[in-house]
Amino acid sequence: MSETRIEVNGEALVLDASGALWWPAERTLVFADLHFEKGSSFARRGQFLPPYDTRATLKRIETVVAALAPRRVIALGDSFHDAHACERLDAEERARLAALAETAQWIWMVGNHDPALPAWLGGTVTEEVAIGGLVFRHQPQAAPSAGEIAGHLHPCATLTRRGASLRRRCFVSDGLRMVMPAFGAYAGGLDVREHALRALFPESFFAYLLGTRRVYAMAG
Repeated sequence: MSETRIEVNGEALVLDASGALWWPAERTLVFADLHFEKGSSFARRGQFLPPYDTRATLKRIETVVAALAPRRVIALGDSFHDAHACERLDAEERARLAALAETAQWIWMVGNHDPALPAWLGGTVTEEVAIGGLVFRHQPQAAPSAGEIAGHLHPCATLTRRGASLRRRCFVSDGLRMVMPAFGAYAGGLDVREHALRALFPESFFAYLLGTRRVYAMAG
């Protein structure tokens, strides 16, 4: 794991190039916006994408979990792309999720895409959880919120150098709160310059762009 360390509300965190967040002191691993079965959701509306997004996302989760052996895993909501996405998982995908749930304490946040989660998923389902100096929830609050770790907005940033532009998913933080990048294979993105994100960080912030092997910090 290539480490980029920052502090949010006094808690030392590690940003992984996969888009996962690692909290070493609590041995807690965090994923945002997995959006399982987004591909099949689009297919039902006539927009056909390769139907492998759930397995691709599961493989990436399994890789990070195997590397870090977390004691606790938090999924920050929108783990499923729609209310019926869990029903479209096949037997192998359900088995892989069940196996993951046995490796650690899993906490699933409800999101706007998945307000109800299936009982077979295992773990704990909640709207938010506070641990130490941090509060984990799906959607960031409009007002300043110390220690907030949220998803929902799928932040991306564009880096331009020597006439070439590169758009990447990113973490966004001002040291007080953080918005995490979407982890799902087919999840889209919102530019950090858009009002929905800039309004959360009215003073200044850093965007931490996901590279192939490391995370790159860029002043907002």
